[in-house]
Amino acid sequence: MKVILASDHGGINLSKEIATLLTDLKIEFEDIGCNCADSVDYPDYGIPAAERVANGEFDKGILICGTGIGMSIAANKVKGIRCALVHDVFSAKATREHNDSNMLAMGERVIGAGLAGEIVQTWLGTEFLGGRHANRIGKVSEYETK
Repeated sequence: MKVILASDHGGINLSKEIATLLTDLKIEFEDIGCNCADSVDYPDYGIPAAERVANGEFDKGILICGTGIGMSIAANKVKGIRCALVHDVFSAKATREHNDSNMLAMGERVIGAGLAGEIVQTWLGTEFLGGRHANRIGKVSEYETK
């Protein structure tokens, strides 16, 4: 599994924690920044990360900003991306099982590093159930191609 990690200035500290977790889990990843505390624009990081997941260069992506909202909105503009904004473990599991999310967004100002780590581990370790859920994803993908 290959994961791309991106954040803006509002998510840089949590992003570092997640990078450490991914290293500890021996998951291959690339961190595309940002690597500063100066104000930056989340689309400049979220959209390129989403494009790299959509084109198959990475299997999954993790985005972090202050709330996770901006990053998730930006990523979901990219065709083929199903980015879920998650701040609890139950939703992390459900969005993989039911929505086959390929990107995860979280907010540093919303949750702490411990919970974020649990969310990431759950999200990465949960498989898509398929079945009736695949039909629903198909409807979204069909609309997306119009």
